Amino acid sequence: MIHPKAYYFNTFQVDQAILDRLVEEGLRSGGSYCDLFFENTAYGNLLLRDGAVSSGGSHVDYGIGVRVLSGEKTGYAYSESTAWADMCECARAAAQIADKPVEVSPFGSRNPSRGEPNPSADRYPEKEPWLGVPMSSFLPFLQKLEADIKRRDSRIVKVIVNLAFQVSDILMYNSSRELKWDTRPMGSVAVTAIFQQGDKIENKSTSRSFRCGAEMLSEDLIADMAADVVKGIDARFEARRPKGGQMPVVMGAGASGILLHEAMGHAFEADFNRKGTSIFADKMGRQICPKGINILDDGTLPGNRGSLNFDDEGIPGQKTYMVEDGVLTSYLHDRISAAHYGVKPTGNGRRESFRYAPIPRMRATYMESGTAKADDLIGSVQKGIYVDEFSNGQVQIGEGDFTFYVKAGWLIEDGRLTMPVKDINIIGNGPAALADMQGVADDLIVDPGAWTCGKEQSVPVSCGIPTVLIGKLTVGGE
Repeated sequence: MIHPKAYYFNTFQVDQAILDRLVEEGLRSGGSYCDLFFENTAYGNLLLRDGAVSSGGSHVDYGIGVRVLSGEKTGYAYSESTAWADMCECARAAAQIADKPVEVSPFGSRNPSRGEPNPSADRYPEKEPWLGVPMSSFLPFLQKLEADIKRRDSRIVKVIVNLAFQVSDILMYNSSRELKWDTRPMGSVAVTAIFQQGDKIENKSTSRSFRCGAEMLSEDLIADMAADVVKGIDARFEARRPKGGQMPVVMGAGASGILLHEAMGHAFEADFNRKGTSIFADKMGRQICPKGINILDDGTLPGNRGSLNFDDEGIPGQKTYMVEDGVLTSYLHDRISAAHYGVKPTGNGRRESFRYAPIPRMRATYMESGTAKADDLIGSVQKGIYVDEFSNGQVQIGEGDFTFYVKAGWLIEDGRLTMPVKDINIIGNGPAALADMQGVADDLIVDPGAWTCGKEQSVPVSCGIPTVLIGKLTVGGE
């Protein structure tokens, strides 16, 4: 949602003259670039456990972050007040990083964008407001969702439903006189169901998260989430650990994209490459996976959890191809890394809140569909594993090695899914796995779950992938 400029000036009690004076304070010691990030975020949540509200509440986070760049050095300070004296003190604290004048850098002056935000281009309009309505108005949705889940399986002994929402007003300004503003809504619903069959207990969780208003709380969402949380539970009770070893792995479409995010996406972030710590630091322009594979990070998907009208440096949201036809063509850049490489920022400068300086972060990371059929990829495997639910991944950016815990999957024997499996690890190497992709199906799904990426600070993201066959990974089983 994009309000008129006056709305943001009133929210933060500033005007153009105050913004200019504040930037001047930030550059007083000789810094080469200064930017301001104002944030006003209202949060709300409601938790339903076994039909009763067990917790709920709301709060507001408000403040300003000031960043000053001086050569390779960054000064950052924040204030929870936008009174002039407090903001001025904040700017002077950030300015202390500059102990002498530095030649003007291209951090903000490369093709500055001084146009005003366009409401008609908003990627996440809020049709029904989260704020200004009683929290109790959302309770019927949670109760209907719980009831629909319980009626689908008699083995359910407990259901937990959680609604969380936030609306962030953002105002950004910098020493290149770029002024941007934005209002970012976000709604998330998460469900956990616990099942008991005899003396065995299993649980299944699912979530949905979108940048939109309370209109997301629909009958369709209830049906979708209720069906998803009971799907495959019979297989969960039957699942066993298979024998481990090196074998082909078929990654199911959708949530398997978390492996793409963790094992490859982080290694494409430009700060890791600028510092030489990424395994892909010397591979720009090189073939890193088979032809026909395209991997991108996208901030333009309407209503997507990872989408942005502008990133947290005021750069317009955009679609960035990291891999085109198997060739590494771009890293994910903020202003600092873009200046280092002499390229344009890609709109990946993100921060958890005004308390943090922006760094290169992903948005919605996915692989485009290929031409194969998922059934054909599975049918080509004599002995292997099909996986589609992951958790607890670990990645070493420098070496590219990764380990992921698989919550659910199937054994593949003679081209057929035969035995459900669980409690296994998938172990491999990012560059090696990319190079060993032997087939990509035509069934891309960008997963709608409430994914959150942690890299020094947390930000909402999305991930996705079509069904993909990797020739050989290590499966940790019995």
